[in-house]
Amino acid sequence: MTGSNNQGSSKRTIQTDSAPKALGPYSQAIVANGMVYCAGQIPLDPASGELVEGGIAEQTHQVLKNLRAVLKAAGSDLGRAVKTTVFLKSMDSFAAMNEIYGRPEYFGAHPPARSTVEVARLPRDVLVEIEIVALV
Repeated sequence: MTGSNNQGSSKRTIQTDSAPKALGPYSQAIVANGMVYCAGQIPLDPASGELVEGGIAEQTHQVLKNLRAVLKAAGSDLGRAVKTTVFLKSMDSFAAMNEIYGRPEYFGAHPPARSTVEVARLPRDVLVEIEIVALV
């Protein structure tokens, strides 16, 4: 975990080797005012940096594992998530994504608010990307 205090704000950057490195000039997450704002995660294996094999189920599982790691580094967890946004390559994948996302080991009995949208394209042509806002 890396922390920085930018221009007197109470903002702290999060970086963990347990999740894929950022693909560009952004942080894995930012902690500010009791909240953690996670950048969108895609289904990359953090050790190899490679896309996980399989379809939407395997990719959704990996994305949630990556988000769990980022939240842990920030002092939070998936059970403290208040809002997620799911980006799908195709809404035809919604039911399969939702089956994995809805498993109790991820968000428990009280899942966060969520938006799900279909997008034209995602980084590395993955099938799913998810971003999270959670309590610290």
